[in-house]
Amino acid sequence: MIAILLSIAPIFLLIMLGHGLRRGGIPSIEFWNLNDKLVYWVLFPSLLFFKTSTIALSGELVGDYAVVILGGFAGAVGFSLLSTLVFKLPGPTATSVLQGAARHNTFIALAAAERLFGAEGLAMAALATALLIPVTNIVVVSLMVTMTRGPAADGSRQSGLVKAIARDLARNPLLVSVFAGVVVNLSGIGTIPVLHDVTAILGQAALPVVLLCVGANIRVREMTASVGPAVLSIIGKMVVFPAVLVGLALWMELPPTAAIVAGLFGAVPTAASGYTLARQMGGDAPLMATIITVQTALAFLSLPFTVWLLGRLVG
Repeated sequence: MIAILLSIAPIFLLIMLGHGLRRGGIPSIEFWNLNDKLVYWVLFPSLLFFKTSTIALSGELVGDYAVVILGGFAGAVGFSLLSTLVFKLPGPTATSVLQGAARHNTFIALAAAERLFGAEGLAMAALATALLIPVTNIVVVSLMVTMTRGPAADGSRQSGLVKAIARDLARNPLLVSVFAGVVVNLSGIGTIPVLHDVTAILGQAALPVVLLCVGANIRVREMTASVGPAVLSIIGKMVVFPAVLVGLALWMELPPTAAIVAGLFGAVPTAASGYTLARQMGGDAPLMATIITVQTALAFLSLPFTVWLLGRLVG
């Protein structure tokens, strides 16, 4: 356990450094705002393209992996929806509980996978990202719209919702990079001169810069939310999600590295971008800020524990 904790510790030190730098205005607030765009539009898409285009894809492994990854996600979504009904949560609060339980911080998962298993772990994490990104965006955004605005009243409204989601997905640079990488991979053309060289270099810069940005976007001052909904989201994300993942990974008999990397996506905190999405879509932004901040802190314990537990179970 100590060895795992020490391996993952640099990830959280970078997050803390990013938070400290932004609070100190170093180099400036504008820098961090622009850096988010650099990560989202250039660095992270480059990393995903390079990894998904060069990973060795096995049909059997991808199928089993998809069952495990998406099964964990479905369990977290189901828990959040059940919590909404049982506790009669208002729409905005329910959307933040949903995001807190079902979304994942891809950046931390990728960094942890690389720290623990090197290039193989990073490739497996990129595959998990390729499986989760489209499903997560479609399901979460659709449910958030329904929770904040109510069920679609007519066919035209339903059509408008579908078009809006499709438009957002088509413009998502992470989805575009994953799709392009898979196409190149399946085409069998191998590495493309210059393109793969450039994306490899940019991808190497992605994770350290991303972790600094994760820390810079933690909003401690926005933590004014009630405790109950925040606890529900934590249970959904850090208990239900990884528990379902672990159970399915054992049932599907995934290889050890694949099983542990899959478990990382259940143990990492929710996505930091959930705060922006909550503000844009009428969710409870202060609650989302609380959820992100508390989960990020708890992940320092949940990540090594999940890795240790899976290591014991899958050998």
